Amino acid sequence: QMQLVESGGGSVQAGGSLRLSCAASGYTYSSRCLAWFRQSPEKEREVVATINNYGSTTHADSLKGRFTISRDNAKNTLYLQMNSLKPEDTGMYYCAARDVSFCGGGNSLYKYWGQGTQVTVSS
Repeated sequence: QMQLVESGGGSVQAGGSLRLSCAASGYTYSSRCLAWFRQSPEKEREVVATINNYGSTTHADSLKGRFTISRDNAKNTLYLQMNSLKPEDTGMYYCAARDVSFCGGGNSLYKYWGQGTQVTVSS
């Protein structure tokens, strides 16, 4: 069974940067759509960014280019570079994977989830 483990979260002041990582075991990232989600007490889980097996990406419009998703299939690792962080970015960040390369459609197609890593941005 595929296992996903996030890391890289922490506390940072507004305007700072963090890079999250998601390592996979039990299966490879190749030929899979991968994504980052986030969740906070103020809002339900939402998609942050996606990347398919060809490297094509999507990012939430509200992020306005501050976040960048990338993947390294050789290392079985997914990344999320977060710049110009704002207090509203505070939350738990999760990585997720599908069984297919397609990243469109509903979020219910993500079948594998990590346990999350906390990101706290202070003003």
